[in-house]
Amino acid sequence: MRIPSLKNTVSADEWQLRCDLAACYRLVALHGWSDLIFTHISARMPGPDHRFLINPYGLLFEEVTASSLIMVNTEGERLSNSEFQVNRAGFVIHSAIHAAREDVQCVLHTHTRAGVAVSAQKNGLLPISQQSTFVLDSLGYHDYEGVALRDDEKPRLQDDLGHANYLMLRNHGLLTVGKTIADAFLSMYIFETACQIQLSAQAGGELTLVDPDILATAASAKDVQTDGVGGSFVWPAMIRKLDRIDDSYRS
Repeated sequence: MRIPSLKNTVSADEWQLRCDLAACYRLVALHGWSDLIFTHISARMPGPDHRFLINPYGLLFEEVTASSLIMVNTEGERLSNSEFQVNRAGFVIHSAIHAAREDVQCVLHTHTRAGVAVSAQKNGLLPISQQSTFVLDSLGYHDYEGVALRDDEKPRLQDDLGHANYLMLRNHGLLTVGKTIADAFLSMYIFETACQIQLSAQAGGELTLVDPDILATAASAKDVQTDGVGGSFVWPAMIRKLDRIDDSYRS
């Protein structure tokens, strides 16, 4: 499959956004968080029109390139010339969040085994690890309503996320948002890791909970850990790693 390059037909800013989003898809695949072709990551285009880029429905995450990403508007209309469709559930979820959160550039959603397993637990994510403390400071929950195909679910998604950066979709999976693609990726790494740790810990006996006073300082501690710049602190290293493995996402 060969998709013509858009590098010389879009602005430099759009091309960089496309490269970063394609890199995020490849990194999600590399970490084993993809679910064949059934999950999605989006990035808002600059400007007031709420257009965003999302994956072509039918490509594996490891096949996504900067040029293959599809631009859609708030009505779900494709603004890119592509033989591929857009996942309807992906559009409903991502369009809802982009419409409600002007501060968000990227929305990342997964169906990992650990994420779905914890989302099905009555008490959700527990304060039992350092990673969980970073998530619990900004976590919402959204009850399962079936595959997200209906527009009437959008207001409930928006309300349940609110101003949080993490959303646990009950019986469904995980979702993170970020001011940048790098922020959303780092948040998902922490969220997914917290879920994996929880399942491992639950298999080993009685749990020790983190002191509530420590939970209250988690947000400031996270800022210190990333030198106050969030995901951009680790993103260059992830890009270097990806480029050593396969830089075709840039095509």
